[in-house]
Amino acid sequence: MKQRGIFLKRRGFLLGMFFVLALAPVLNGCSTGQSTLARVLDVLNNDERPLPPEALKQLQRFETVYKVYSSESTKRERLDYFGFAFRRVRAGYVTEVSDATLIDAAIRGVREKKPKPGSLEPKELIEYALDTMVSSLDPHSSYLNIDEFREYFVRNKGEFGGLGIEITMEDGLVKVVSPIEGTPAEKAGLKSGDLITHVDGLKVKGRTLAEAVHQMRGRPGSEITLMIRRKETSDFPVTLVRAVIKIKAVRWRIEDDIGYVRVSRFSERTEPGVEKAFADIHKKLGSRLAGVVLDLRNNGGGLLNQSLILADNFLDKGEIVSIRGRDPQHYRSHKAVRGDLANGKPLVVLINAGSASASEIVASALQYHKRATLMGIRSFGKGSVQTILPLPVEGGLKMTTALYYGPDGKTLQARGVIPDIFIDPEKKSDRKREKDTPGAISAVGKAATPIHPGPHIAEIDCPEIGVKKDRTLGCALSFLHAGSQKKFLAMHGGRPQS
Repeated sequence: MKQRGIFLKRRGFLLGMFFVLALAPVLNGCSTGQSTLARVLDVLNNDERPLPPEALKQLQRFETVYKVYSSESTKRERLDYFGFAFRRVRAGYVTEVSDATLIDAAIRGVREKKPKPGSLEPKELIEYALDTMVSSLDPHSSYLNIDEFREYFVRNKGEFGGLGIEITMEDGLVKVVSPIEGTPAEKAGLKSGDLITHVDGLKVKGRTLAEAVHQMRGRPGSEITLMIRRKETSDFPVTLVRAVIKIKAVRWRIEDDIGYVRVSRFSERTEPGVEKAFADIHKKLGSRLAGVVLDLRNNGGGLLNQSLILADNFLDKGEIVSIRGRDPQHYRSHKAVRGDLANGKPLVVLINAGSASASEIVASALQYHKRATLMGIRSFGKGSVQTILPLPVEGGLKMTTALYYGPDGKTLQARGVIPDIFIDPEKKSDRKREKDTPGAISAVGKAATPIHPGPHIAEIDCPEIGVKKDRTLGCALSFLHAGSQKKFLAMHGGRPQS
């Protein structure tokens, strides 16, 4: 078995260990009358480099607002907590943001609540400030309070409570990137591109993404009503029952002499799921295996190391992705090592506008190294890296710290991945992608919206497969059975781009 993802896991372990070692003397020492948070901040702040005058000036602006609205204005504990987070954002975000811009957003987060002077608990005030400051950076950055921080890690283990939707913000509303397969959201008929305007009658507009997510949380088994805005129809309500979401990251089956592998999300369950899938496929088909379809449609992403492992499962060598942030010294390149679970058999990868982030890493690598033929429509274009930065004692920052670059040297952000063969859908959709989302990071370099020069197949000309009458899958199977792109295009009326 390939040794993959070790650096990423080890790096996360070392980060956690650093915090444990740094805080151990504080947490285990004798009491000084201070709270745990205050003692931890004292230790950490003593190790910080002094801020430049402009940053100190801006922090003073925020302190003035804090003193006006805080119910305990003389206590500095939460103010110091905000200062620690502010330092992390200004130093770690993928691009440099002015101190004034950050503090303006923080102050706006407090004032938008329209509080009376002296009415806000310090913890509540700082949470409002951090929510708005961090979420103003881009649609994927957010402040995580203690409950959200815990849930993030539970979610990436592949089991969590909720509705089962990948979301972002667009025009102040919650936008569905993709419903997760087998969850209440998918069963209720939510679709990629849907906008959520109200949650249980409460407006989403004016709230941060973190606040909207908090609104949608609740006890498994309880009902929630979402007001949905969809193109070409009036707003309509959808009632769902919250559930413990157990994501089966990988599903597979045999289609005649072809293996079909569906990866719905990149969680800790992805690697063992894919290995089990291929073991079963090889056992059932053996030398009869004619090819493999890897389905990444509506896969909104997940863990980076799992996407690296999946791409590496089909590659013997070459770069999979590089990660580049503000500091060139921190650039990282991830390369494949020898080994192919499909034993060199032809591979088709299916993508669509709901394929994002980690899915795009896999698709772009397999396409560039000519290991797979990509089929479907252009992917979402979410090519930014979010790092979870723990804050002292509780909570953390989910912050964009770098961009993904495909092996062709171009960023995936705001571009997406272009399939080799377009499957033109029967129903045209004008759904927006990452590049259309307000506040999204722009593509780096030229050709932000590449034009696809390859052939197009009308979806209606593809055979229907299964109970869902999946025509795109039908074309993928037909392509593998045709033996060549030329024969496939002749069979299905393929045409060049007009």
